[in-house]
Amino acid sequence: MAVVTDIPIASLEGDSDLLAPLTGKVLLVVNVASECGLTPQYEGLQKLHDELAAHGFSVVGFPCNQFGSQEPGDAGQIRNFCTSRYEVTFPMSEKIEVNGGGRHPLYDCLTDPEHGFGGDITWNFEKFLIGRDGRIRGRYPPATRPEEGGLLQDISDALEAGDKPA
Repeated sequence: MAVVTDIPIASLEGDSDLLAPLTGKVLLVVNVASECGLTPQYEGLQKLHDELAAHGFSVVGFPCNQFGSQEPGDAGQIRNFCTSRYEVTFPMSEKIEVNGGGRHPLYDCLTDPEHGFGGDITWNFEKFLIGRDGRIRGRYPPATRPEEGGLLQDISDALEAGDKPA
């Protein structure tokens, strides 16, 4: 099974390797968009990130414009929106595709049936929980709010698991 943090992807600011510095942390990977009905989830995602960062957890956002063209901006516009509207400080990637022929290799890995969570991304704000070992532990539909009990329990379990990075 692939280790998610080994897959290179640039940050929103253009740094070449967003995920490598997050090796050994529990991650909540989310494809995000600024003009979606689910965009207010940014608030809950940031709160979750703030509350659990000291325990080795990070939310990571992956802007995508494939669903209703709801992420039309460039990197600067996306960063400005996220920081001014939701005070987002968690790491974010360059804008990517999560489905189809241009799907980023990260999402090839996340949606590979061999990893137990196959199938295309259905909409903005679909979530994947990644363990400290860089392996996928769960997949959650877009409407799953960051404060929902099942997701919070799974994050807690991942943080307590103590998986070692691969």
